[in-house]
Amino acid sequence: MATYHSTRSRTAQLSAKEAIRRGIAPDGGLYVSDELGQSKIDLEGLANKDYFELAREVLGTLLPDYTADEIAACVDEAYGSTFASDEVTPVVDLKGVAGEADQGSAPAYVMELWHGPTSAFKDVALQMLPRLMARTSANAEGAADKIMIVTATSGDTGKAALAGFADAPGCGITVFYPEGKVSRVQELQMSTQEGANVSVCAVRGNFDDAQSAVKRIFADRELADRLAAAGVQLSSANSINVGRLVPQVVYYFAAYAQLLRAGKIQPGDTVEFCVPTGNFGDILAGYYAQRLGLPVAKLIVASDKNNVLFDFLTTGTYDRQRPFYTTTSPSMDILISSNLERMLYYLADGDCELVAGLMTQLAQGSYNVPAELLAKIQAVFGCGWADEDQVAAAIKDCWDRNGYLIDPHTACGYHVLGQVPAASDAKARVVLSTASPYKFPRAVAGSLGLFCPPDDFACMKVLEKATGTVAPAQLSELQQKPVLHDAVVDIDGMGGFVEQAAAKL
Repeated sequence: MATYHSTRSRTAQLSAKEAIRRGIAPDGGLYVSDELGQSKIDLEGLANKDYFELAREVLGTLLPDYTADEIAACVDEAYGSTFASDEVTPVVDLKGVAGEADQGSAPAYVMELWHGPTSAFKDVALQMLPRLMARTSANAEGAADKIMIVTATSGDTGKAALAGFADAPGCGITVFYPEGKVSRVQELQMSTQEGANVSVCAVRGNFDDAQSAVKRIFADRELADRLAAAGVQLSSANSINVGRLVPQVVYYFAAYAQLLRAGKIQPGDTVEFCVPTGNFGDILAGYYAQRLGLPVAKLIVASDKNNVLFDFLTTGTYDRQRPFYTTTSPSMDILISSNLERMLYYLADGDCELVAGLMTQLAQGSYNVPAELLAKIQAVFGCGWADEDQVAAAIKDCWDRNGYLIDPHTACGYHVLGQVPAASDAKARVVLSTASPYKFPRAVAGSLGLFCPPDDFACMKVLEKATGTVAPAQLSELQQKPVLHDAVVDIDGMGGFVEQAAAKL
């Protein structure tokens, strides 16, 4: 039975259910299992398995204290009727990528992760997390009667979490987002969210400010004691929660299976994945897949102008003391990449003391990893980044070259894939497409040279007419929904807002 402990200490050993219920360790670390990779996913017959079968197998391996029946029920509930594609995360062939660094590179594909209810990749995990969470209480010794999910979002996590947890029995959810630093569509997705257990609040600050404040809320023992007295326990829906992270591992195997079925690769061929990421969770899931036996040639980190990950992966220095840029890819506008801590733990061979020391240094501004650790990291991860002009050019090139529309986050990946040479053994290269282009209609239409009306929804119609594509109904219909949440707080007011929300449960 796999046990989980903090990246910063092995003092407390938890089951997967307990780790999911708690979300983040009391010392501020993230939950990891030293048994990751000891059991491999059987690649034999992978091509014959649909998404549901793959999800049952991967989740069963990573969360072994859930019964097979529990996992099967979670998978059916999460994906049975909530995704618009039968593949859940379909893979689409691209004709080419602009400026490919290696003219003999492997063919390129896009994996569409945005066919869920909120048109973002986070639906894949956040339709699953509430189901996993709901099955923890009976096995969590001394568990509180109710759970309050508290999360900060840079754009997409918030709505996906709200959609997953709205009216979930025994749960409440509070979402904070940086005021004025998400797209209008993203803001409306959150501010119009229905549900008796839902609270949404804008924060005066950026995402890193909000995320750091959420971590302080989790570390506030006096607040925890007051909530516990009322029968409420805090937990997280960010990818700091292992229950949010592990469902994302599945779609790497799903991409490989689809390429096998299409005859694009043969069993055992290695595949390269290029992942737009800010908080490092989406690409960390690819590393988990590699540890579970998936033939991965390289995992390429694609950043926007907030290129702190690029600098770290290039130099070994992580420095959060740098300008913060608001870009057209707001979900990647992050300077403190939380899930990097899990990667450091595994590639440092489980050295909790080293990880804890690095995180202490990061709290002061920066840290440097030892040269031998950097070499190990660079053997697994490549990197690149795109500025705003390059993002716009990538959106236009992808449309002109492939007749395929992408959002600004995916455009970062598209651009980087054309700049980073393919691994010599890669037989295919897959860009993870993280959001519908219609979540960012003004940025996409502007990149195509189209006239952009000041209203996002009018801009959607312009984009539809010009490209022959159709906006997802859950986005185009937002303008008819009433705004239900309009609270705004300073950073130091977030804890009080959570306590008020918990009192309503």
